[in-house]
Amino acid sequence: MERAEKRELVASLNVQFKTTGSVVVAKYAGLTVANMSALRSKVRAAGGTVKVAKNRLAKLALVGTELEHMSDLFKGPTVILSAKDPVAAPKVAAEFAKGNDKFVILGGGLGKQSLDAAGVKALADLPSLEELRAKIAGVINQPASKLASVLAAPSGALARVIQARADKDQAA
Repeated sequence: MERAEKRELVASLNVQFKTTGSVVVAKYAGLTVANMSALRSKVRAAGGTVKVAKNRLAKLALVGTELEHMSDLFKGPTVILSAKDPVAAPKVAAEFAKGNDKFVILGGGLGKQSLDAAGVKALADLPSLEELRAKIAGVINQPASKLASVLAAPSGALARVIQARADKDQAA
């Protein structure tokens, strides 16, 4: 790589680190090209990216970001998974690690919070942002439907009382 290419890579990684929701760093030594392609497609489907960069360049890209605390994770051959959804990259990484012994999660970062391998796996167990939005919409919608039925009940009862009174007056 020439210097200009290295500067461009560091700049793009720096922007990625600043705008990402979460980052996972993992060892990938021993994975086949097919395994890496499968990992890339899974991360892309989840809305994230996979980058393999020299550790020195990745450490330079971390400078000035909230994720600067992750620089000690970059030792040996590492791969960087990131996504705007804070749960997407850890979810894919944890799922991929279950099926591949050679893919080892080293840790990651969520904003200023440093995560070890157990922290990444714990984050992977959380529901995704879209699942949380659906749950919140359901919770918000549920009281509205209950409120509508409660408000409709007195008017229905009132209508039945008036009807009974009318029936009684007609019978008399």
